[in-house]
Amino acid sequence: MKTMKMNLILAFLLLGSIAFAQPPGGGQRGGQQGPPPIPSEKQIEKMVNELAEEISLLDGQKTMILDAYNDHFEEVKEMTSGNSRPDRSKIEALEVSFQKKVEAMLTDEQKDAYKAYLKEQSANKKRR
Repeated sequence: MKTMKMNLILAFLLLGSIAFAQPPGGGQRGGQQGPPPIPSEKQIEKMVNELAEEISLLDGQKTMILDAYNDHFEEVKEMTSGNSRPDRSKIEALEVSFQKKVEAMLTDEQKDAYKAYLKEQSANKKRR
């Protein structure tokens, strides 16, 4: 009888440790799968406000860049909507084109600050 109780206790402990040994999400590592969600208009405005502070945008520049951000994310939304996975190289090309479009609106000083800002944002993404 004692042996049977001991075996049951060991079985429950073993099953309990196996159940809790899996990380949340069923063992899937690396966080989110797929592309990040498209930011809302408020989020885009917040991004541009942060950028404006970081690289000292003038009001006219800020308005043009806000429009560029809105257009960019609309294009991304179109590319990522649907049932098939978007072509990564097309998304990356769109990103490069967008960054060049923004740079064209900046002074030389601002371009340097913008590049540094992008590097910082990229490093922050990798940390997450």
